[in-house]
Amino acid sequence: MSKSTAKEYLSRLNNFKDFIATEYNSHLSINDLIAKIKQGEEDPYDLLNLYAAYLRNCSISNLTLKQRVVTVKNFLEYCDVDLSPRKFKIKVKLPKVVRKNKESLSKEDVIEILNVCDNIRLRTYVMLLAASGMHAVEALSIRIKDLDFDSSPSKIFVRGEYTKTKTDRIAFLTGEVTQQLKSWLDFKYRTRRVCYRDKQNRKTVTEYRVPNKKDTDLVFAVYQDNKTTNPNFIYDDLGSSFAKTLDRMGKGTREDSASHRRRQITLHSFRRFVKTTISDLGYSDFSEYFIGHSGSTYWTKKESEKEEIFLKVEPYLTFLNIPQLERQGADIQSKVDELEELNQSLRNRDKMKDDAIAQLSDQLMALTVRMQEIERRQQPYQSE
Repeated sequence: MSKSTAKEYLSRLNNFKDFIATEYNSHLSINDLIAKIKQGEEDPYDLLNLYAAYLRNCSISNLTLKQRVVTVKNFLEYCDVDLSPRKFKIKVKLPKVVRKNKESLSKEDVIEILNVCDNIRLRTYVMLLAASGMHAVEALSIRIKDLDFDSSPSKIFVRGEYTKTKTDRIAFLTGEVTQQLKSWLDFKYRTRRVCYRDKQNRKTVTEYRVPNKKDTDLVFAVYQDNKTTNPNFIYDDLGSSFAKTLDRMGKGTREDSASHRRRQITLHSFRRFVKTTISDLGYSDFSEYFIGHSGSTYWTKKESEKEEIFLKVEPYLTFLNIPQLERQGADIQSKVDELEELNQSLRNRDKMKDDAIAQLSDQLMALTVRMQEIERRQQPYQSE
């Protein structure tokens, strides 16, 4: 398992250890408790029930409670304690998981958030998430050599070490994000003035320095030490800045849960926005591929066909590129005008057909009336 999963499991087991110290006594270890269970002195189902009751007093969600109990159950089974799934379901009562409706983002919301971002680093990061649908840490793991600005459209290599499926993949970049990344890298490695005090001469020295640029540098790292070159540490920094941005614009509302910690809008909300936007355009299978899901094994496309689909959805993942949006609007308006003109011509043609049919109908009616009059006139002569 990954390191983050191992840390989470360790935290859950430590929580179980605290429960044992509270409910039993501080001298009873987990190993002693497992030995009692194997000897039949302790019922494992009663133990899990007590642990679930203990967790109810903690400020955690029902989902977290269920996960902690299931982790202890798996741990007991790992320690050769036989547990029946059916008995566990009947004897251990767990609260039902409450599914919260996630805050949906519109394109206008994304544009508003991008406009409020107060620094180029955060704006570039948020724009990358909103246009690519990557996980937060996936985007932070991008190195300079993973960017391919020479291809059309631009592409980005996502390392499997930081993906959820543990698989390398290639993601497409919109023209707007490509230009934003170039601007951020130019700003990051710009020439800057540095002032420091010379201890020997006791004078302030001013120098102009250019940061050393390496292909292995993380795109969103701003310092060259061990902590800040770790994507998880960068996430804490940018996540805090994003939360302050939401608070500043009045969108920092938190979910109505037990902990009240998670906000309604998170960095993961942009991933849902990308998936929904592409699916609504009729490319559901492509949306699964685009955000990095495994998708259907039967959906296979050539690289050129994937690029063609991406070019169709690119305008809907463009937010601040006004000239491009205006050109797109002009193209759409011209197509609408053409359709209206065609529709009007069809209506005129249908009207002409209706008039011609009505005229023929009148003529047929007149001929019918005339034939009836001729027949009436001929009847007296026929009788004679």
